[in-house]
Amino acid sequence: MNKSTFPKVQFLLLATVFMWIKTYIVYKTSFDIKIESWMQEFILFINPLSFLLFVFGLSLFMKEKRRNVYIIIVTLLASGILFANVVFYRFFNDFITIPVLLQTKNMADLGSSFSELFKFSDLLLFLDVIILIALYYLKPNFTKIQLISKKERRFYYLITAAVFFFNLGLSEAERPELLTRTFDREILIKNIGTYNYHVYDIVLQSKSSAQRALADGSSFVDIENYLNANYKKPSEETFNMANGKNIILVSMESTQSFVINETVEGEEITPFLNDLIEDSYYFENFYHQTAQGKTSDSEFILDNSLYPLGRGAVFFTHGSNEYTATPKIIKEHGYYSSVLHANNKSFWNRDIMYDSLGYDHFFDIESYEVNDENSVGWGLKDKEFLEQSVDLMKTQPQPFYSKLITLTNHFPFELDEEDKMIDELTTRSRTLNRYIPTVRYQDEALKHFVQKLKDEGLYENSILVFYGDHYGISENHNVAMGEFLGREVTSFESVQLQRVPLIIHIPGVTDGDKSKVISDVSGQIDLKPTILHLLGIETKNDVHFGADLFSDKKVEFTVLRDGSFITDKYVYTKSTCYDKETGLEIEATNCEPYMEKATQELDYSDQIVYGDLLRFYNGTDYKEELEEAEVTE
Repeated sequence: MNKSTFPKVQFLLLATVFMWIKTYIVYKTSFDIKIESWMQEFILFINPLSFLLFVFGLSLFMKEKRRNVYIIIVTLLASGILFANVVFYRFFNDFITIPVLLQTKNMADLGSSFSELFKFSDLLLFLDVIILIALYYLKPNFTKIQLISKKERRFYYLITAAVFFFNLGLSEAERPELLTRTFDREILIKNIGTYNYHVYDIVLQSKSSAQRALADGSSFVDIENYLNANYKKPSEETFNMANGKNIILVSMESTQSFVINETVEGEEITPFLNDLIEDSYYFENFYHQTAQGKTSDSEFILDNSLYPLGRGAVFFTHGSNEYTATPKIIKEHGYYSSVLHANNKSFWNRDIMYDSLGYDHFFDIESYEVNDENSVGWGLKDKEFLEQSVDLMKTQPQPFYSKLITLTNHFPFELDEEDKMIDELTTRSRTLNRYIPTVRYQDEALKHFVQKLKDEGLYENSILVFYGDHYGISENHNVAMGEFLGREVTSFESVQLQRVPLIIHIPGVTDGDKSKVISDVSGQIDLKPTILHLLGIETKNDVHFGADLFSDKKVEFTVLRDGSFITDKYVYTKSTCYDKETGLEIEATNCEPYMEKATQELDYSDQIVYGDLLRFYNGTDYKEELEEAEVTE
């Protein structure tokens, strides 16, 4: 591109440079992207350029009158993509995917969260749009349109292609097999850039849609062999311990384990749960394994013992799949199943997904008395929700399997003054400060709930399972969290903060007994086989990746959706291996024996969901394929 060509594209190049520099500034100020070398920094700096050159360069093929208008529109759209990612990242510590954008049903309920996350400084992301519009109208000579020759266009795109392959080559050298790490969005953003990542995400979405159409029964053979090889026998002591009892599961919104047995100014944050632990099985190294689907992901893991998807929420993307979920299994053993949640039935596509999972009934917001006086934040307060839920459970045939989903301890952690029983913190994070009172309120609501169960005669014949669904405080608040904990929150500590409470209380078995604290590493994926074994239901022929939490054969190994994993000795996250006892970085060779297993489990679970493979598992097609495979062997 010679000197005579430059004036013809100066408006295009100016828009490109504006977006390029702006994107890099956003990388450094709004995203917590770990940089380990000057090469990674260089790749981060150049990675927006190839996409911007390509998309702005399309204007060279347009008629002169439309060229600059197109450039302004593209700048506006690209700025909108950046803005959406910035706001989304503030809470979820993650980047937007296509499946998330398709979850439009949820948007009406996100108003309070968005207003909390939005900052007026975000409007600066659109400053270059204003500048370009001003130049377009006020500096006509600068934006004057001139004819671009085919040779000049060809040369422009030759440069664009060179930049793209240079970027990709450096990225592959820095991170081999980069494009296979679809579960690690930070690595992809760091190497190929935000815009190229979103294009890649569209390709993945198209691929996942095709995966189901191309799947057949033979796709399940290798997965079946893996699951059979990793099956763990149930504990003889606890198997059938609760046969015929009701199962009451309470999903404790955004509750992390760091609040358990913790105090603020001498006041316990969770006094009721602390006491309940003394009469229950308590799993102190139990991790949530959710991704972008958050609460819906925790539900999916609980009922299926499958991993959630790395992109979007499986409740939305694959709500009509065939599943061998707990409600379907226990129905064959005389159980009635239900979900109780005072929210719109369409939120997270629950009305569709619960049918696929085999639930008999969904008590949604229409089943509750909700008004301004008994609501706060996202809806019905936990005390009122749990109290009304007991009355609803009484109407069910017994034995029943009921899952209750609380709401009050939800970002942005709003609470009426009369419900505050503990002071807010005084850290630099408003989110963390307000989180503590809402956790305390939730704890008090659970206390009243258990008493209500006793008063209504449901307590004695029920198993109570209280579990945290996902984190409440993201990594964006690590500095404030460090103030509260009294130690720096490193990548190792961030993984440890993904622990959530799991309390299993069995009246008549754990009542009055001394605490049964279980320290083995475990995760939400282990809940399904554990509950079924407590009921005396064998799971050897069931599809699940978890293991009975009470089994002495269980391996201490838990995989998080981002590819991190925890064992009894090690923690692996962000391509770094840590000694679990000291929290210090150690040689990666210590973690290598578990890396393949972690990747394999996530991949096999994804194959099941994307291919809807469980439709073959219970049908004749799968059995015929399996028999053919055995004959071939």
